[in-house]
Amino acid sequence: MAGHSKWKQIKRKKAVADAKRGAAFTKLIREITIAARQGGGDPAGNPRLRTAIEAAKAENMPWDNIDRAIKKGAGGLDGVQYEEVAYEGYGPGGAAILIQATTDNANRTVAEIRHLFTRYGGNLGAANSVAWMFDRKAQIVVDAGQADEDATLEVALDAGADDVVRDGDQLIVTGPASQLHTIQERLKGRGLAVQSAEIAMTPKSTVKVEGTDAKRLLELIEGLEEMDDVAKVFSNFDIDAEAMAAVSG
Repeated sequence: MAGHSKWKQIKRKKAVADAKRGAAFTKLIREITIAARQGGGDPAGNPRLRTAIEAAKAENMPWDNIDRAIKKGAGGLDGVQYEEVAYEGYGPGGAAILIQATTDNANRTVAEIRHLFTRYGGNLGAANSVAWMFDRKAQIVVDAGQADEDATLEVALDAGADDVVRDGDQLIVTGPASQLHTIQERLKGRGLAVQSAEIAMTPKSTVKVEGTDAKRLLELIEGLEEMDDVAKVFSNFDIDAEAMAAVSG
């Protein structure tokens, strides 16, 4: 897997619950709101909303917060209107970076993102400057400590997945974006510990980044991920796990 997968594992283990939960809730609420606005407030008929609700529940978000976000998106409540925007660019070492954001002020958001790219030696690019380097895929993460790899592979492939790769203490299941919920439910039905499920932009190939470039790249990624307006960040970097652990403190 790309180094970004390992980075997400390190960040998850490092996170301080109370400090990070507020930021996570902000991002999740925006995703629920947009999903409900675009596809309606019924998760049974809105796969994106169903995914967002499941992600919120995984973070122990109170149902009242989830319900309020659904109603807001579906038009039942007034409030700030968010739009989805995407930004692309290159970080130190030539790693491609793809950013998905939700914002009520696109001018503010792009200015803040450009500032971070400049600060850490990256370059914000034009539309489709790096998007072609990624594939839109379903990505389900299973706890490898509670799952047999061969059994997981068999169940996943039978449900329509493309591959299962072990990455440290996790099994990363990938497949067509349209099969996300089918694969997820089949894995859960077999008693496998699904840690997360999302539509991810997976890199077609990776770029090795080392030394000072690696440090600055991870600082840039971290800065982007901490922005309230930024929903997800994807990159194709490949950085040694020890270097990532060192940067993350």
